[in-house]
Amino acid sequence: MAFGDLSLLVAFSAGLFSFLSPCVLPLFPSYLSFITGMSVEELQEPVRGRRQIALHSLAFIVGFSAVFVAMGASFSVLGQLLFGYREVVRYVGGALIIAFGLYIAGVLPLRWLGRYRQVQLRAKPAGYLGTWLVGVTFAIGWTPCVGPILGSILTLAGTTETVQTGVVMLTAYSAGLALPFFLGSMALGSFLTAFRRFRPFIPVVERVAGALLIAVGLLVVTNYFTVLNAYAISLTPEWLLKRL
Repeated sequence: MAFGDLSLLVAFSAGLFSFLSPCVLPLFPSYLSFITGMSVEELQEPVRGRRQIALHSLAFIVGFSAVFVAMGASFSVLGQLLFGYREVVRYVGGALIIAFGLYIAGVLPLRWLGRYRQVQLRAKPAGYLGTWLVGVTFAIGWTPCVGPILGSILTLAGTTETVQTGVVMLTAYSAGLALPFFLGSMALGSFLTAFRRFRPFIPVVERVAGALLIAVGLLVVTNYFTVLNAYAISLTPEWLLKRL
């Protein structure tokens, strides 16, 4: 998989959309307060505990990334086991991605996709290892919440040719989710100000995410995703491809 691979861009964008989902974005300050042991007011102070906040945020990110990458590897392995039925897998996978996209866009009512259990932790285990464990736990709790988007990327990973490709794809998804989390943790005051302005547009973002997944699903079903992927790779400078 090369730097210009279209699937990486799709996976990274999916991670961003997952962070902007209604069950992650509004709760971000609470997550940050929980893992750092600091109040939301303390977190907004420009100087206080920057190193502590950064390290806890990174530990949390590594925790949930480990879960998502492991899931990507598992789906890729499953895809390899079904390699003899790759055409069927492609059709079914593309159809699932389209269905997820229609649900997120509000066109297809699938109430069971909206049901999830929040993971309740009364106290965080001590230290950065404890924060990592919280990241793992919250990834499991998030999974049903961001299921349609994450499920689409996992389905796409299941259609890849190698396990390594699926791992890299879910790494890109985790990076898309991690980047705004880390940036927001380092400037929570600015984040809260931006969130108040952005909140009315969350439904619009969901529809855009749904449209993106529908487009990806159609490309997978028609096998044009592979064609566009090859074209995207061809746009990558040769000197950069040799270094990747």
